[in-house]
Amino acid sequence: MPEFPRSDFRLHVGWRNIKTSVTAMLVAMVYCLIGRNPAFACIGVIFGMGTDMPDSIKNGGNRLFGTLIGGLLSIAVFWVYLHFYPQGGHSMLLAVLLGIATVILILLCQYFWPGGVQPGGVVLCIVLYSTPVETYVSYALNRILDTTIGVIVALLVNYFLPRERVVALWEGFKKRIGAAK
Repeated sequence: MPEFPRSDFRLHVGWRNIKTSVTAMLVAMVYCLIGRNPAFACIGVIFGMGTDMPDSIKNGGNRLFGTLIGGLLSIAVFWVYLHFYPQGGHSMLLAVLLGIATVILILLCQYFWPGGVQPGGVVLCIVLYSTPVETYVSYALNRILDTTIGVIVALLVNYFLPRERVVALWEGFKKRIGAAK
């Protein structure tokens, strides 16, 4: 069992922390300016900002493909559900459909992107149990879009500002500041 709290912990704000927080903040500002809720784009940023590009691709891909598979699957399942109960409200059928959809989700993720099961399951459950009948399609599609934007922005920032480049820029900045004194 892991030790809690960790005895080797030391407080440290590193470049990944700074890149993640600044990128999430900028995405949130752009979303606020265009009148959209930034929550899922910012979640995409946070998932997509890894320690390096392979880590970013793995974690961002988990979020992106999980959301894509779970979102599209939730639309299909909700559509089936609404054929039987157009006004909604029959939770036993929805529970059975969720069970079937979870099996399908896991199989699709195993085929396309194995790490997408958890984020895909989250989207599936939220759409099926927390989205009004009138907006389930637009909600799922917007969630996919916003997650995609957040992950892509994180990947771009991590690609153009890898740790090595950021550290070199920072060291150069410190030298210039030191020389100016």
